[in-house]
Amino acid sequence: MKPFNPKPRQCKACPQTFVPVRPMQTVCSPRCAMKKVRQDKVEERAQVRTRKESIKTLPVLKAEAQTAFNEFIRLRDAGKPCICCGQPLGEGDIGGAYDCGHYRSVGSAPQHRYNELNAHAQRKQCNRWGAGRAVDYRIGLIARVGLEAVEALETDNAVKKFTAEELREIRAHFKAKAKELKKERA
Repeated sequence: MKPFNPKPRQCKACPQTFVPVRPMQTVCSPRCAMKKVRQDKVEERAQVRTRKESIKTLPVLKAEAQTAFNEFIRLRDAGKPCICCGQPLGEGDIGGAYDCGHYRSVGSAPQHRYNELNAHAQRKQCNRWGAGRAVDYRIGLIARVGLEAVEALETDNAVKKFTAEELREIRAHFKAKAKELKKERA
């Protein structure tokens, strides 16, 4: 058996040089050992997070992007009346909740799924049980964004397939915008 001949080493947790007491020792003290364990856990969690993100399917990414977009629209339009009926949002609703309603539905115009001009806060009675109230929505939309913008929405029928990377960017973009709105209101 070869005798242990310690040579000075650089501590993995701090910039200090030390002479090891044991052959596999990589840190200079118990404090640095705890620091190294914490660093390793943080790195491991980051790797796990990256791996989980890389295996997400398009439907999952689409749902996450839609959730972030809807939250932003609800925050953006929080103080405004319903786009369809003009009543205050949440009036008559159970719990005062309201939806992010799309003028052109996501099913008929998926290219406008994340278009801010196509989505506005809408009372649940109008959006869910009133089938979106398209005629009233159009009248309210013209009042908010103008006739030209509404006609541009109605005539744009270009097919759009979102890639995984685009969906990640959309999700990050609307999460950041929602966070900014929350910070402004706080």
